[in-house]
Amino acid sequence: MTIKKFSKGVLLTSLFFTLSAPVNAAKKDLNQEITIKSKRQSADLKNKIASYLDEVSISQGSISIMADIVQVYSQVDKKTKEKSDTYLAKGKPAIFKQQLEDGSLISLQANEIKYQPDLNIITVSGNAEVKQSGSKVTGETITYNTSSEKLEAISSDNEPVTTILQPAQIKAQQNKKNNDNNN
Repeated sequence: MTIKKFSKGVLLTSLFFTLSAPVNAAKKDLNQEITIKSKRQSADLKNKIASYLDEVSISQGSISIMADIVQVYSQVDKKTKEKSDTYLAKGKPAIFKQQLEDGSLISLQANEIKYQPDLNIITVSGNAEVKQSGSKVTGETITYNTSSEKLEAISSDNEPVTTILQPAQIKAQQNKKNNDNNN
């Protein structure tokens, strides 16, 4: 077994325990109203693009997005007639936060955040960082699936993906999960 394979296995196992956001929190938030505040707003109704500029803040339940600019692209599936939105937030940094069902906070930040709530996908790129329970993952691009609770971090050519784990907090989180499952 090479060091690279071993490191990848340790990283993925660590990330599974560290960054496991309960699915119920995400679903509950998505049923809440959305509030968007910014200095300027514009819309391209024909192409279904809404733009929010300068000091943008978006909140929905415990979800908050802060950025310099956010564009919301709306699409309607021709077969199912269901509407889906994609949020593209840019900033120095743009920040996505959500309070999880266990009360902990997950924070993702980067130069760009692509949030696709209907697909349960958040992709942060450009100086990307994810923090939860004192642990942190940094890389060029990080993709997080809020439903499957899977995370993938990719480095740039010059920098490695870095993970900083807080063992005491991971163990406390594991114990809480085990206690919740036993009740």
